[in-house]
Amino acid sequence: MEQQAPKPATIEDVAKLAGVSIATVSRAIRTPEKVAESTRKKVTAAIARTGYTANAMAQNLRMQRSQMVMVLAQSISDPNFPGILTGLEKVAKSRGYGVLIGNTEGDVSLEEKHLRFLSTGMADALILLTGHLPVAGWLQSPTANFPPMVAAARPVNRPDISYVGVDDAAAAKVATDYLISLGHERIVYVSGPAGDALSENRHRGYCDALSQAYDQSSVWRIQGDGTTEGGRSAIERLFIRDTLPTAFFCYNDNTAIGVIAALQSRGFDVPHDFSVVGFDDIPFASNITPSLTTIRQPRSQIGEIAMAHLLDFLPTRTIPVDTSLLHGDLIVRGSCSVPRVTEKP
Repeated sequence: MEQQAPKPATIEDVAKLAGVSIATVSRAIRTPEKVAESTRKKVTAAIARTGYTANAMAQNLRMQRSQMVMVLAQSISDPNFPGILTGLEKVAKSRGYGVLIGNTEGDVSLEEKHLRFLSTGMADALILLTGHLPVAGWLQSPTANFPPMVAAARPVNRPDISYVGVDDAAAAKVATDYLISLGHERIVYVSGPAGDALSENRHRGYCDALSQAYDQSSVWRIQGDGTTEGGRSAIERLFIRDTLPTAFFCYNDNTAIGVIAALQSRGFDVPHDFSVVGFDDIPFASNITPSLTTIRQPRSQIGEIAMAHLLDFLPTRTIPVDTSLLHGDLIVRGSCSVPRVTEKP
């Protein structure tokens, strides 16, 4: 007869051995600062004897924190990610914290898997770089039920969660104003993915600039998806039309690089025939021909401010709502000039 494997210990086993209630064990695990030291020691000893959950949980009880922050990223291949991570880690390290990276690639099941680090006490808090809450059910839940978190680089669809990022609308207006100052009137906005919050904010700044300089009828948008191929495809669709713009303001640098490549493949010269402006100032932006005029994001600063805000209030586990919108700088390079029709002979 085969011997059955012993059943894993339960929270009831821990409570019984420690001589406390199940609720007290739960508090000792989740919010140890709210439990008397003598009680914490009893629960820690009971966890050790029963082998309940991971060893990391017992360690968390002894230390009252894991000293780790989970960072959920949409994709670590995003050119903006390394700079933001540098800022996050700089502040975390200075405060005695480490960083766990959860690369999600937009997969909800992966997001929920990474959240287990929080539920098992292996991470104390969360930095969201994904632009959305990782669990659909959280949309209707009060923030008091969430782990401590701050969103960075991409706002989430909850106004009651702190956010650190660029003032996308203001930066997009600066970029569009620059093209207007060169004499461009027909400026098309090549957008990001449908429904993308950053794309909509940048479109708003673009519209503000054109409406102030000309009128609302000057607004012209063509759909992209944030990739180089999306920029190429946008140009192919645009050339079906009879009327062409003289300049392009693009959702991001990848889109702008695709736009330039598509124009050049058709035999056009950038910036002599068309001007192009991007957004982000990714490392490759200065290495293409012509070098790309763009908006530079203060990526490291975004990470630093987000992590500092999280850790400042982490001991209370209540993160006050604060929105920090940083200034994006216009970096003028070689992809823009006055419209060809207005150039002097």
